[in-house]
Amino acid sequence: MRLVSADDITAAQRRIGGRVVRTPLLACTHIGDEYGLDLWVKAENLQHTGSFKTRGVLNALLALTERAGRPAGLAAFSAGNHAMAVAYAGQAYALPTVVCMPPHAVPTKIEAVRRYGGEVVLTDDLLGTCEAIAAERGYHLLPPFDDPDVIAGQATIGREILADGPPPGLVLVPVGGGGLISGVAAAVRAAAPTARIVGVEPATANAVGHALRTGGAAPATPPRSMADGLAAPFAGRHTLAHIQALVDDVVEVAEDAIWGAWWELLDATKLLVEPSAAVTYAALRTGLVSAASCTRVVLVLSGGNVSPAALATLR
Repeated sequence: MRLVSADDITAAQRRIGGRVVRTPLLACTHIGDEYGLDLWVKAENLQHTGSFKTRGVLNALLALTERAGRPAGLAAFSAGNHAMAVAYAGQAYALPTVVCMPPHAVPTKIEAVRRYGGEVVLTDDLLGTCEAIAAERGYHLLPPFDDPDVIAGQATIGREILADGPPPGLVLVPVGGGGLISGVAAAVRAAAPTARIVGVEPATANAVGHALRTGGAAPATPPRSMADGLAAPFAGRHTLAHIQALVDDVVEVAEDAIWGAWWELLDATKLLVEPSAAVTYAALRTGLVSAASCTRVVLVLSGGNVSPAALATLR
C-alpha cells in the first residue's frame, strides 16, 4: 500500500493554506522544567471547530473536487470532532451534510454539528448506517481517518512542527483511528529520521493497538473513554500501514492516568484542551513513555472540545 508522500503533503498545504489556522507551537516550561525537557505543545485545540480534523476534511474535499468535481453532499461517521469538521466544510462550501454519531456522543458535539448545518443521525451502527445513507442520497462518504487525503491533511501539522524549530527528538501523538499519527509521522519521519514518534491511546479505546496485535481485527468491546475523541471503533488499512512503517510505538494509558494528566495540562498550558489531548502527557507523566534521551519533545494537543459537564467534574 502506498504511503502518503512528501508531494502529497505539499499539495495538502497548498489546498488548505489560508483555510485553516496555522496553530502555534508553544513552549511548556512549567512541565518541561519538572522533567528536564525542552517541551513544546502543538495547539490544535485552536483550530477551526476546535480540533485537527478540519485539516484532513478540507484537504479530502478539495482533492476530491479537483479530481471528480463537486460532490452532491457529504456523509460521515464520528463521535464528534470529525463530525464537526465535516459539517463545517459543508457550511463553508454550501454542501448538505449528514453525520452518523453514536447515541452516547457528547451532547455539545451533537449541538455543534447542527449549528454548522449538519444533519445528525444517532446510531450504534456508524459505518453501516453511513454507507447506506451515502448510497441512497448520492453523497460522498468522507472517512474520519482511513483515507490518504485525510492523512495528508493531518500531515500538515508535522510540517508546521518542523518549520517552527529544530527537529524534535520525540513526538507524542494521540491515537484514535490513526489518521493524525499517520500524517504527523509521514511528515516528521521524512525530515527527522531519528526522531521517535509514539502514539498514545486510551486502554479502553485501543482500536489501533488491538489491530497491531491481531493483524487488523477490531476490538470486540465497544470503545468508551473519557477521551471520547479517540474512541474509534476500528483502525483503518491505510492508517495501520503508515503506523507499521513510520511509528516507533503505540502505548495505552489508563483512564485514571488521563484524568490526572488532564488537569495538570490545563493548568500548565492555560489552554482549554479536551481529555483526548491529555493522553500524551499522561504517558509521559506516568513513565509509560521515557524521554530520558531526548531534549526537544513535542506533544500534539489534538483538540479542545470539552463539554461543560466534563469540566464541572474537575472541581
